[in-house]
Amino acid sequence: MRRLPLLALAATLVAGTAFAAPYRAPHTAYGAPDLQGIWTNSALTFLERPPIFKGLIATPQEEAMVIAGFRKMVGGLLEPSVDPKLPAPPEVKNAPQADILEMDLHLGRIDGQMRSSWVVDPADGKIPYNQAGKAALKAADRHSYDGPESRPAEERCLIAIGSPDGPPMMNTGFNANYQIVQTKDSVAIEIEMNHDVRIIRLDPQRRHIPAEIRPWLGDSVGWWEGDTLVIETTNFEPRSHVSSLNGDIVYSPQAKLIERFTRTGPGEILYQFGVDDPAYLTKPWRAEMPMRATKGPIYEYACHEGNYSLPNALAGARYQEAHPAAPATPAAMP
Repeated sequence: MRRLPLLALAATLVAGTAFAAPYRAPHTAYGAPDLQGIWTNSALTFLERPPIFKGLIATPQEEAMVIAGFRKMVGGLLEPSVDPKLPAPPEVKNAPQADILEMDLHLGRIDGQMRSSWVVDPADGKIPYNQAGKAALKAADRHSYDGPESRPAEERCLIAIGSPDGPPMMNTGFNANYQIVQTKDSVAIEIEMNHDVRIIRLDPQRRHIPAEIRPWLGDSVGWWEGDTLVIETTNFEPRSHVSSLNGDIVYSPQAKLIERFTRTGPGEILYQFGVDDPAYLTKPWRAEMPMRATKGPIYEYACHEGNYSLPNALAGARYQEAHPAAPATPAAMP
């Protein structure tokens, strides 16, 4: 008679073990984990941790304060339909621009826990720049607007606003969608913002292009480690940098970025990344971000490179060259 309770307990333990088994990603016809689909990394979590948070895991009270502060900051630029549970922002008349933010106004969650920053190491959630890195960070924010080549790369549509193309791929205020397509020899990631595509060659030997060639998104090679796609990127273009909602990334010629994509459920990818750059960092750092499945399609993002506004934008510099005595800053409009 005693055997029945023991058998029932054993069956319960076995069932519990099976239920707790890690998620097994589907595989493609050629045996690789299937990451294909349309994904988004939209969230209110920042790359580096703001001082409002006490640690990596945020509390509901901290999230509420961040949401309220962000809504106050963006005002009428926020799309009310993003979160119907929150009150609509006040109407803003005569707004300086017509952009609308369409981001998810919640902190990103990993394993059910809200994250106060994507950076997980160092523990303070900050990128550990040395003095050379801090100087490069300041230089990346300085631009000359006198000629087309010296204007910001984002404005010229060479890289995307807010760096959703990265790499690493940052969450931004709009167009935070990606489509992943795989073949046996490569993985393509289409970025909705700027309508760019990252092509990752699958090469376990990690062979990169010559160091003299520096693409805007660097040179990426990948390989599989179990069910994880690992991507190593080098050869960064020195004029490019990664901007984000809070915290920017600059690369020296020695920089190396490692990204990891792992499906953790039917509708989620754990996206991990880290940078090793002895020229700009006191030590390597790493971060992690969730990417969630979303509905498509990916729409074309038609950037304005080459349109007729650039001559008008440069007219001021040409006028100052022809009239050196003219004031550098035009009088305010009435």
